[in-house]
Amino acid sequence: MKKRRSWREKLTDAKDLPKVVAIPPGMRPQWGTGTLVIPAPIEVDQIMRKVPRGKLITINDIRETLARKHGATIGCPITTGIFARIAAGAAEEDQAEGKKRITPYWRTLKSGGELNPKYPGGVEDQKARLVAEGHTVLCRGKRFFVQEYERSRVRI
Repeated sequence: MKKRRSWREKLTDAKDLPKVVAIPPGMRPQWGTGTLVIPAPIEVDQIMRKVPRGKLITINDIRETLARKHGATIGCPITTGIFARIAAGAAEEDQAEGKKRITPYWRTLKSGGELNPKYPGGVEDQKARLVAEGHTVLCRGKRFFVQEYERSRVRI
């Protein structure tokens, strides 16, 4: 049986990334024409690591940063979200090993300031970490959002 790779191994596996490609035809109705950067997982982690305590960033902010860095029209919405999840998993592995300086993944939100249920510990853990840093988290239906998240957003 094949051994499952750790989150850390997934984070450092660049797979010939980053690369800039033409926006695929299936994405053009939503994103238009131009180029799309598919980042390396570690690039997403590096941006997430720069978010200081009390501040927030969204996946879309990360995508914009990556597009700027690589001279692309947009950052890939699919891989950026997947790589943020990988960074979160690697951070939890680091913390379990006793490392103190981990990627503060809980400061990375989905669009509109929404918490990410796919992060380790789900929205309850992310909510607790954000509240501990001074943010207010509200429930809307079955989803959770940081109140007035725009005030705490950083551009990297």
